[in-house]
Amino acid sequence: MTEEAHRSIKKESKRDVPCIANGAEKIKFEDFKAESKYLEHPLLKELKNDADHFTNDAVQLLKFHGSYQQDNRETKGKDWQLMLRLRSPGGKIHPDLFVALDNLSNELGNGTLRATTRQAFQMHGIRKENLKEVIGTIIKSMGSTLAACGDINRNVMAPAAPFENGSYPAVRSLANDIADLLSPVTAEGTYLDLWVDGDLSYMIKPSKDVQKARGRQRINGLFSGDKNEPLYGKTYLPRKFKCAVTAPGDNSVDLLTHDIGLVVFTKANGKLKGCNVYVGGGMGRTHNLDETFARIADPLGYVKGEDIFDLVQAILALQRDYGNRKTRRLARMKYVLNDMGLEWFVNELKTKYFSKPIEPLKLEPKMKLEDYLGWHQQSKGLWFVGLPLLSGRLSGAIKDGLRAIVDRYKLEIRLTPNQDILLCNIGSHQKASVKNQLTQIGFGTPSDPNPLQRHGLACPALPLCGLALTEAERTFPEILNRIYLQLQALSISKPILIRMTGCPNGCARPYMAELALVGSGKDQYQLWLGGSRNLQRLAKPFIQRVHIDNLEKVLEPLFLSWKTRSRYISFGDHIDNLDDQAIKDLLSPEQTP
Repeated sequence: MTEEAHRSIKKESKRDVPCIANGAEKIKFEDFKAESKYLEHPLLKELKNDADHFTNDAVQLLKFHGSYQQDNRETKGKDWQLMLRLRSPGGKIHPDLFVALDNLSNELGNGTLRATTRQAFQMHGIRKENLKEVIGTIIKSMGSTLAACGDINRNVMAPAAPFENGSYPAVRSLANDIADLLSPVTAEGTYLDLWVDGDLSYMIKPSKDVQKARGRQRINGLFSGDKNEPLYGKTYLPRKFKCAVTAPGDNSVDLLTHDIGLVVFTKANGKLKGCNVYVGGGMGRTHNLDETFARIADPLGYVKGEDIFDLVQAILALQRDYGNRKTRRLARMKYVLNDMGLEWFVNELKTKYFSKPIEPLKLEPKMKLEDYLGWHQQSKGLWFVGLPLLSGRLSGAIKDGLRAIVDRYKLEIRLTPNQDILLCNIGSHQKASVKNQLTQIGFGTPSDPNPLQRHGLACPALPLCGLALTEAERTFPEILNRIYLQLQALSISKPILIRMTGCPNGCARPYMAELALVGSGKDQYQLWLGGSRNLQRLAKPFIQRVHIDNLEKVLEPLFLSWKTRSRYISFGDHIDNLDDQAIKDLLSPEQTP
């Protein structure tokens, strides 16, 4: 959809969105959340019955506890199973937790683990009768699945690199604190009641500053009106909410795709000084509904470090009150920004929710998509190594080998937004032996993967995702290889940032890629082009349905144009330099809309 069309929608819908702030009509699901006793009913009852799957009502609550119910769509009849996602701010996984996850996936899952694009592990293939054991074991192994899904703040992202210099320690600390700050209160008690029989020793233990900030959730605009869930209220948020924190210049987190993006500036002593703040990003959309769209975040301004917690709570509270409570596909905060405008957003934020100064943005270095693959010095005497893992899937000999290494050397794992894995805290005296063991399982040159695989992302899609229209993860390696061979045949040696999803919901953030395939039917994909390599610009759709067998034919004119006219710039920049009609002229007429 064009910017002009978006502005038209904004004029028509201003102050007319069904939300808490105006008391307009809402969908029944909002009442269901309010009557669930803080995400307990009917889940508690159904956990105790002998059915092989949960009812739809319980499934909706399961999301807040980190789980989706799935059906293997390639088997006859219903093959009910559960996917489980962890809460791991900044992708940090303790070695004991990784060992526990490996055991659980082998014994009670499908034998695989998957690193997600939000820096968390997922397990698949869990049966209903085993879910409590799996979640309980994760909790007892220093992990959590609370708020990994659902209408609530999701896993907080941060650069995975464990550097001890610059602003990186402050970035990691802030990401952890925001995860604790935005955790639900009473629903955490429900979570522990369900999965570890109410053992409160596993409660989140926030820092003193976070505790003070959470105490302010009962004040003025931040207060939901519900004393048991002061920030969220009984109905929680209209839809999911996503935050990312990063260091200046480091765009490993895809900063502009989040509801809140923070760039951390530090004092000379490394302590938090303040943040540039971006608001209103989001990827999800629906085919053939122009009212839905991908959006990159707007710059809000710079806020001092001592006010960041209050600002983050304030932005979430504004979305709580003004997010659409009737039409879920329009319920993300990006639509509040689009409908009302940034000027209204800032004014409302300052008037009702946040009284501290918002200054102009501080100057930042140019963003870069960092991946941290290969060996890096972490600090004096310590190293980390980044291992490329296409689509984040861990299975077979590689999974077994990594478990052996992590268990033997007690290495912390950090998951990247690029679905790769960092092994951290490797002593200098251990480096040679770890390197040797990694070579034995196929990571001899981790800093030098295939150039198209290096930054490629794909969602799981078929057979387990209920939203998938076609393949993604399972066919992604073949698609990348086909494009790689085509580029070689055309004597093009430059990489392209490619992403692939099985539906338009955007889990692999396809709309930021230089070239993206977005599932639109069986073996058919929308073609999106023109994102930037540093993830600062949205791509555009140019073809609604490309059959995967025709991919090379469709792409070749684009590649030849790039080769002959733009030798020294990226593919995405080349596309961006062309006007839309020129791109359509390069594509076969029967393909373009």
